[in-house]
Amino acid sequence: MSAVMESATRVFVPQTAATGPRLAWLRDRGMGASVLVAALSAAFGVVLVETTTYIGAVLQADPFIGGSDTLAVVVALLSVLLTALAMYVAAIVTANTFSTIIAGRTRQIALMRLIGATARSQRSEVGRQGLVVGLIGAALGLAAGLGIAAIGVGIGGQLIENVPEGITLGQPAIALPAIGVALTTWAAAWVGSRRVLSVTPLQAIGGSVERSHEEVSRRSRHIGAWVLLITGSLLLVGGVVAGLVSPIGVAIAFVGGLLSFTGLALGAVLFMPPVLRLVGRLFGSSATARLAAENALRYPERSSRMAIGVVMGVTLVTMFAVALESVKQMLITQVEGETPPEFLAPFDAFAAVMMVLVAVSAVIAAVGLVNLLTIGVVQRRRELGLLRSIGLSNSQVRRMVLLEAAHITVAATLTGLVLGVVYGWIAAQSLLGSTPTLPDYTPAGLVAPHVPWIPVVIIVVATAVLTLVAAATPTRLATRVAPVEALAAD
Repeated sequence: MSAVMESATRVFVPQTAATGPRLAWLRDRGMGASVLVAALSAAFGVVLVETTTYIGAVLQADPFIGGSDTLAVVVALLSVLLTALAMYVAAIVTANTFSTIIAGRTRQIALMRLIGATARSQRSEVGRQGLVVGLIGAALGLAAGLGIAAIGVGIGGQLIENVPEGITLGQPAIALPAIGVALTTWAAAWVGSRRVLSVTPLQAIGGSVERSHEEVSRRSRHIGAWVLLITGSLLLVGGVVAGLVSPIGVAIAFVGGLLSFTGLALGAVLFMPPVLRLVGRLFGSSATARLAAENALRYPERSSRMAIGVVMGVTLVTMFAVALESVKQMLITQVEGETPPEFLAPFDAFAAVMMVLVAVSAVIAAVGLVNLLTIGVVQRRRELGLLRSIGLSNSQVRRMVLLEAAHITVAATLTGLVLGVVYGWIAAQSLLGSTPTLPDYTPAGLVAPHVPWIPVVIIVVATAVLTLVAAATPTRLATRVAPVEALAAD
């Protein structure tokens, strides 16, 4: 028993406050990226709040439209929706990060259980870590957001004629995204740590950190995901039908999209493996390619956590691109003859701004992919050491890790493109279905989806670059440790 206690102390206590500063665990791999995700979300929300306030003041100062608050209300609504979207993406990325970290601590947690620690106490500790990460990220994001807003106000003062007087950056509303990020990060860490409850003391003698396909493929384990997916899908259909009568259908479709994608994210271990299996056939039949494909399928939880962030980012960007393009094409059909460039200039400017704002959520998802790939390689030191000990060269191991990253990213990109086109068309349809059209002012009815190919190509190219960047650090780590040292590691 003393040997077990000594082992548990050696592998677990360094991550707690017992042997160093109270926040020493922040140096654990993955925590820094989690702070960065929280900071990006908070900064994004603060910038949106400040931008909304500034634009509202500019509109009030305008001599022509100063008496109307409609545009300011629309901008404020977009600010709230986009901030909520960024926090939603950050929450899923954070939950996946903590799930991966907990999977890597399976043996340590089991050792602590073996010497008397309860699962609930260990999960509470992870929850507290999530709250600290959220608070630090929110504080950094608040400072960064205020700095960016100050620069933006300075630039705006040089470009805008009717500069509002008395505008200040000290808006009380900037506290909302900061508080929201802290709370969602804490909640995401708590959700991501649910794996702790299933760790048994017997796992202290094992080395596996991820559950196999057989352990996670039982559909009964994902009842909540199925409920959300089915409910969301019904609401999406309801939004399309309601959109034929009133634009309020887009609100119904929005809720349906949120619920259905959450269901897809929670049940990713059911939905992503078939896509991964299909994509795996594209990488050839070499030993390295087969190993990469099998690794992606052998532990679907790990692969799905990596993929879902990319799916989310690609889906968001594609959805907004398809929805905006569909609206633009409908506007063009309402103009007789050739469409003058100045007619679409404001819309194109608005679409560009929206795409840039939505791209922030894709960046957050990309940070999550880089983080999870790096953590995954560190946690697989034994596996990689074994492969090198049986004859794989350093270049083959690096190629295998790179192919795994490419495998997951290609599957996620294809899934995101399909989902983005579907969600984008539903958004446009639920919004425009009841819109009167020329020449008889009859409702538009069914609206054809329009896919803007330039943004789609940009998404594919950006995803390819993301794969190379995300795999750079893991491929170096994969061959840094000698085979004997890796096999002896805990």
